[in-house]
Amino acid sequence: MSRAFTFPGQGSQAVGMGRELGEAFASAREVFEEVDEALGQKLSKLMWEGPQEDLTLTENAQPAIMAVSLAVVRTLEKEGSFKLADKAAFVAGHSLGEYSALAAAGSFTIADTARLLKRRGQAMQRAVPVGVGAMAVLLGLDFDAASDVAKEAAQGEVCEAANDNGGGQVVVSGHKAAVERAIEIAKTKGAKRSMALPVSAPFHCALMQPAAAEMAEALAEVEIKTPSVPLVANVTASRVADPATIRDLLVKQVTGMVRWRESVLYMESQGVSRYVEVGAGKALAGMIKRIAQEPETVSVGTPADVEAFLKTI
Repeated sequence: MSRAFTFPGQGSQAVGMGRELGEAFASAREVFEEVDEALGQKLSKLMWEGPQEDLTLTENAQPAIMAVSLAVVRTLEKEGSFKLADKAAFVAGHSLGEYSALAAAGSFTIADTARLLKRRGQAMQRAVPVGVGAMAVLLGLDFDAASDVAKEAAQGEVCEAANDNGGGQVVVSGHKAAVERAIEIAKTKGAKRSMALPVSAPFHCALMQPAAAEMAEALAEVEIKTPSVPLVANVTASRVADPATIRDLLVKQVTGMVRWRESVLYMESQGVSRYVEVGAGKALAGMIKRIAQEPETVSVGTPADVEAFLKTI
């Protein structure tokens, strides 16, 4: 049975995230302390106590979600003599989850990952003034139909498919007026539901180019090692292990589409039948079930999940 380890993206944050892990395992606490120290910020206190509106800020949510994922990985390693390279055929992450996946596979240190994600969140927020951009989810349209809606809605502005999440769930991103047009057009094209998302910036579209330029600078300053397990990259939906290519794809990922549906189909074509979601929430398990043929999915994010999972490997 071939496994892939997957790492969640933004939207998985919630007050209390990681608290049980930190209370149960010293190895998890160490990760949260490393992240706090790297950022010069008590992010763990914000994660555990809130307020939710501060945790939801992109610059906080991104490193927080990573911290929980890496706390799980570190705990599996310490509590169960677990080695990712022995148990996984691939790692993959949804948007910021790609950084978590690479850190889990040893390409980045946890400290570097935290600093990169903090800067990524800040850069994305700075790229577009609040209120100028928006994102919306179109439900019940396949990818081609949703892409056609985005093109029709653009009308000289930016409106692009940002996330292809599979199962008839496509997120579009761009100028606020264009995204609002996409919501209305989608209704006439047979979408079951279309709605704006509560996000602070239009991620994964051309409006993020200033953030991509900033991340090129940030990534140039950080060592990237060859991952112990190949990454299935968002931008290409195929495997990558070369550090220079990883660096380039992480820059392109800021403006590029998250090809999650194709990534899961690629892993399935390579023999993956079990998908382990590592960290906060269970969003990826739900997506994978809508994409792959009878996949086995497990989400590992709590002390009970860790103990149960270690018994299965």
